[in-house]
Amino acid sequence: MAKVLIKSGTVINRGKSIEQDVLINNDRIERIDRDISDSTATIIDASGKWVTPGIIDDQVHFREPGLTYKADIHSESRAALAGGVTSYMEMPNTKPAAATQELLEDKYQIASLSSIVNYSFYMGATNENLEHILQTNPNNVCGVKVFMGSSTGNMLVDDTTVLEGIFSRVGMLIATHCEDEATIRGNLEKYKDTPNLDATYHPIIRSREGCYKSSSLAVTLAKKHGTRLHVLHISTAEELELFEAGDVRDKKITSEACVHHLFFDSSYYSILGNDIKCNPAIKDISDRDAIMKALLEDRIDVIATDHAPHTREEKDKPYSSAPSGLPLIQHTLILMMDHYQKGRITPEQIVKKMCHAPADLFRIVDRGYLDEGMYADVLVVDPHKEQLISNAAVHYKCGWTPLDGMTFKGSIDEVFVNGVSKYKNGIIYELGSGQRLTFRS
Repeated sequence: MAKVLIKSGTVINRGKSIEQDVLINNDRIERIDRDISDSTATIIDASGKWVTPGIIDDQVHFREPGLTYKADIHSESRAALAGGVTSYMEMPNTKPAAATQELLEDKYQIASLSSIVNYSFYMGATNENLEHILQTNPNNVCGVKVFMGSSTGNMLVDDTTVLEGIFSRVGMLIATHCEDEATIRGNLEKYKDTPNLDATYHPIIRSREGCYKSSSLAVTLAKKHGTRLHVLHISTAEELELFEAGDVRDKKITSEACVHHLFFDSSYYSILGNDIKCNPAIKDISDRDAIMKALLEDRIDVIATDHAPHTREEKDKPYSSAPSGLPLIQHTLILMMDHYQKGRITPEQIVKKMCHAPADLFRIVDRGYLDEGMYADVLVVDPHKEQLISNAAVHYKCGWTPLDGMTFKGSIDEVFVNGVSKYKNGIIYELGSGQRLTFRS
């Protein structure tokens, strides 16, 4: 690999924005400074543009193996690349579920051949597999995923004895999907015969009470056992009281906000219907605003997508039959830049929550920052260029986006993964696979 010199961009790193040059040598950042000269390097003029670390998305569903008619690791890693996501952590609820060490390793083998960005995969928890979980290597697996509310697949962990065992015996990070299943089933029974039942009922059925009951249980268990707990996709204002402000590096209990819970609110159900049906449900505008406030106050630690594609045919089914989840990874940075354009968040805060904090929370080795010696996962971003989002331009295998027809200000010019330019001016270059993430225990 040749040297690359990114000149005169606004380098956004560690809470500062400074006009600097970035010299990439092979797969690492060699130097960051003003007025770097290197006659052997390919020059990229980044004047007027942002230069940031690559985004780390800690929650995605790429559907492989077993659900590849919806998506696969190759197709969705292409979409991730186009969205500026250079590293992702993928969920275990595939078919078969990654609930044994052998099945988990199968996914890593697939990714080693087909993922064009960096990757890690969660070990899945069930009501029966604690001994398999305890064999997981914390240095090359991002965490253990516990579905405390049902989602795609059959991985619900609802046995309190099993939960006690997981939280007391697993030393690595536990990431939870928190919705109380009994509450949801009760609500569904109550509303199932409602005439014209549609997606507007989704936040009522998958209620705020169910979210809080489950999240508070997870936090209680983590405090009791000293567990490293990461609560995914917070969707209600009430849950925010469970989390303390502070540096993510000092916390044992952390939380995540997803871009759809920060962008949409319940008023969109009447417009987009099942296209924004997801678990946990998108709730009121007051919840959306409270989540953003908590994010800026460091009570919520990271931003992710929960990218979860389904086919157009599946989403067009009646509400009760349509699956939950929406594809978002190609536009995750653009959605957060929309908040920047509207004065709700700074570029430094975006980089902190999408790059620095995920790296620190998961203890990822040598990624998440634009520091000399780090892997060269680097974005060049034009904050001024407008773009119209369309289904025709998505890289998702499912072929659609809930953002179809919307215009945003902000565009990704170029993406480097391990020092290799793999995306430039809308074109994807499939130059080798990404790397398996490693972690400090």
